[in-house]
Amino acid sequence: MAQLQRIAIAPSQISNGHITLTSPQQHYLSRVLRLQNSDRFIAMDGMGKWWLAQLKQQTAEIIQPLQVETELPVPVTLIAALPKGNGFDDVVRCCTELGVTCITLVLSARTLLKPSPQKLERWRRISQEAAEQSERACIPTILEPMSFENAVLENTAKYSYICEGRGDYLHLKQTVSENFITGEIAIAIGPEGGWTEAEIKLAIANGFQLVSLGRRVLRAVTAPIVALSLVAGELESINRNSVH
Repeated sequence: MAQLQRIAIAPSQISNGHITLTSPQQHYLSRVLRLQNSDRFIAMDGMGKWWLAQLKQQTAEIIQPLQVETELPVPVTLIAALPKGNGFDDVVRCCTELGVTCITLVLSARTLLKPSPQKLERWRRISQEAAEQSERACIPTILEPMSFENAVLENTAKYSYICEGRGDYLHLKQTVSENFITGEIAIAIGPEGGWTEAEIKLAIANGFQLVSLGRRVLRAVTAPIVALSLVAGELESINRNSVH
């Protein structure tokens, strides 16, 4: 099944075993992917469901539901202070491939970028494309930008970590491996220049644990990808060992 093309659809497009394709989806399937009438592809609703479907001109027929197990064992939220430039495109793309569940965009004291609605839509489109490419069952949620304070106060994750580039703190990898992770994880990554002292104190006061990503100071666009890589590797290793 891996050789079949994948496309994200909305649940509302499904009715009586058929998928009503939008004009952009029709163009993508026929012009970009070069699928012909009766060719098969995979439809995914971005919320965990996949179907094997067959193209029928402007619609598609659902042949059968598919079982897919590509998500991490627990939800992972990235709380990311936005970096300058276009570097966040890569953060969204790579973290989607690595399994992030939700990306909370925060405006911190040292944030330089204040994204437009068009930029937010671009990131959501990148996330959808990355989810299709990496065979994700779910498309990550990308929330509207909010203040760091609100992100901290509204955080409900069972395990919450705030990464700091300088300081003698326990490594994120070790922290995750030593905990028996049974619920959602939240990881906060700062902007260029890092978090302010006040932001770190606020996070700690609200249950976040200070952690390190290593001895080197990482760029604001590198740190989220490193953090997700570490957490995904540990979670999948822990889950595999518990199964066996």
